[in-house]
Amino acid sequence: MPPRIAIPMPHSADLEYSQRAIPQYERAVVIAGGEPVRIPLDVSAAEVRSLAERCDGVLLPGSNADIDPTRFRQKKSTHAATADLRREEIDNSLLEHAYERRKPVLGICYGLQSLNVFRGGSLIQHIPDFLPEDTRARVNHEAGRDVPVAHTVSIEAGSELAQITVSRNGEIPNTRKQEGRGSSRLDLIPEISQALGPPRGPLILPVNSSHHQSADQIGEGLRIVARCPDDSVIEALESSTPDHFVLAVQWHPERSVDNDEHSKRIFHALIDATRQL
Repeated sequence: MPPRIAIPMPHSADLEYSQRAIPQYERAVVIAGGEPVRIPLDVSAAEVRSLAERCDGVLLPGSNADIDPTRFRQKKSTHAATADLRREEIDNSLLEHAYERRKPVLGICYGLQSLNVFRGGSLIQHIPDFLPEDTRARVNHEAGRDVPVAHTVSIEAGSELAQITVSRNGEIPNTRKQEGRGSSRLDLIPEISQALGPPRGPLILPVNSSHHQSADQIGEGLRIVARCPDDSVIEALESSTPDHFVLAVQWHPERSVDNDEHSKRIFHALIDATRQL
């Protein structure tokens, strides 16, 4: 029986967005060998707990909401989207269960932010307001789904994420060609082959990007394992303890599982972790 992965619906009020977004995450889980289990946002805490009990891992998807800033003791930015308090409650319930039972967790975009705040961390509510003026225009973190490579991320050598995204021979497993192009996505950024260097060095990967917030103070039991090299925005977190698989990325690997091997590996890592319980 394939591992069952709990995925909360992305938004409690914007149903059109939720129904459009959720299949991407479900498909990525299926490709990796898992069985996605939708967690409705309109059910009781007891029902959420019951569903979680029957699942082997948790995937927190993206959302077009922003986390309620009062949870990390800030006033709401004028750039912040309306919070989805019901989604936050469901995320917290799933995370409480996952941490109690040491079940694997994967967070994506909003899911990273939700995880970090759950663990007592804080967020930058609008990245341009945080960056120095001379670096604001270097990267468009809000590029959106139509931009397959928005920028690169630098992944810490020796991290769980580095082990996931690098093949056994030390190379980034991303050689697929884009549709209609004669080169791979890596070839779009000439500096990548030079930046990789020896396997012990940081790994530079191309990623998509659809966010305007990011992690700031890091929550308990988490550590930073990737940043955008152009402006130092935090791009990935993982568990600081080796006995619990917790990984969160700020980009959207579910959008690129068909043409990007390291995106596939992220979901395979989640499924593999459930099999080690």
